[in-house]
Amino acid sequence: MPQPLDTALAEVRELVLGPTLTRAVAAGRRRGPAPSINRAELRPVMLKAGRRLQVVTDDGTRPYTRNVADDEAAAAVDALLAEPFGNWHVETETATVQVRITKKGDAQVHRSGAPAERDPQDHDRAKQWLLDPGDPLFGVIGGNAAKRRQVDAFLRALAATLPEELPSPLRVVDLGCGNAYLTFAAYRYLTDRGANVRVVGVDVREDQRVRNSAVAEQLGCAATVRFVAGTIEDAAVDEAPDLVLALHACDTATDQALARAVRWNARWVLAAPCCHHDIAAQLKGRPAPQPYTEITRNAILRERFADVLTDSLRSSLLRLNGYKVDVVEFVDSQHTPRNLLLRARRTGAAATDAQRDEYEQLTTQWGVTPALEKLLS
Repeated sequence: MPQPLDTALAEVRELVLGPTLTRAVAAGRRRGPAPSINRAELRPVMLKAGRRLQVVTDDGTRPYTRNVADDEAAAAVDALLAEPFGNWHVETETATVQVRITKKGDAQVHRSGAPAERDPQDHDRAKQWLLDPGDPLFGVIGGNAAKRRQVDAFLRALAATLPEELPSPLRVVDLGCGNAYLTFAAYRYLTDRGANVRVVGVDVREDQRVRNSAVAEQLGCAATVRFVAGTIEDAAVDEAPDLVLALHACDTATDQALARAVRWNARWVLAAPCCHHDIAAQLKGRPAPQPYTEITRNAILRERFADVLTDSLRSSLLRLNGYKVDVVEFVDSQHTPRNLLLRARRTGAAATDAQRDEYEQLTTQWGVTPALEKLLS
């Protein structure tokens, strides 16, 4: 039952400044003015100077961290409570309290037992992760350093793609989800931001569906994160998604995912391509246009060029179909050679003659027909 907002926030203040706090997150927005920052996370840290409250705020460009105590800590918490956040999530050693502010300005408060024990944070300067390394998710999927880095890099790309105010519900489909650890990471992060998230993970293997569904049960999110077995092109998805993920789908499976996203008119698409065989095979079967023979003479150079040409053509086709596209580094190349990410946002802008001509000239000159072009036609 709703309760007065002041009463709920007073409880949040007491818990955050109390001795048993383990973690608190403020995110989302209420109806009306937006907060001056996107997200705030607070946790106790033990420094050489003693116990401090670590306050991490993120304005959408970079996180800002400070460690405060006593009156300064109280002032920092009061300033955050004055921000029009839509959600507060507070964990202590004995309980978890979640506060959601309704459209009417009341507070819906949910209380439960203590969360899973987290690793102590005894350091002067902690690396800021968008998803806490102590999150129960990592206890299920494993949390080695390489996996945490990849999860964090993916979430930062996701954060840079989505707007501050998210649709409700936010429908997400992950095509070719595999073991789904990035699927679950996206769900946890978006939920922390206060979004009402519904996720469907698609993979061709039935054993992956069974395994991932069991993980969802274990994490307590089976009602909103479900998995289906089927191909990227044909798997049954009840609702057209707002956000489509396709992370390391092999070769033309990426094209199938992009084509389906376009047909859904998805608002946002994140695709990390893998194994570019299709265009490479087409280049191998014909001479390169002059004066580019040297580019395709040697197999290794031809394959690397095919990677670049493939993703350039994918980007071009997405633009021709009403998307703004950025090509960014997914995760540092020292961690994986498959580190490119296509990040697309639907604008609905009509293709220009210049864009169409550029695409035609590029495919004609190299004598290739991308799989995505065939799928979209």
